[in-house]
Amino acid sequence: MTEEIDNPLDRKSFRIIDLNNHETDFAFWQTQSIEKRLEALETLRTQYINWKYDTEQGFQRVYRIIERS
Repeated sequence: MTEEIDNPLDRKSFRIIDLNNHETDFAFWQTQSIEKRLEALETLRTQYINWKYDTEQGFQRVYRIIERS
């Protein structure tokens, strides 16, 4: 993916919920399109990589040595 992902979290609003109430999370995500679910998953994955490795993920460089004759 070549486009940069902005942090879509709105830190100005939040609500306190009961952590034992899992069915509302499941019901919410069932109402979302597959594209929205994948977008949320990619956002979480990117945030985890940035937190864990303190870096942006990029392409891994691959070098190949070719013997010339």
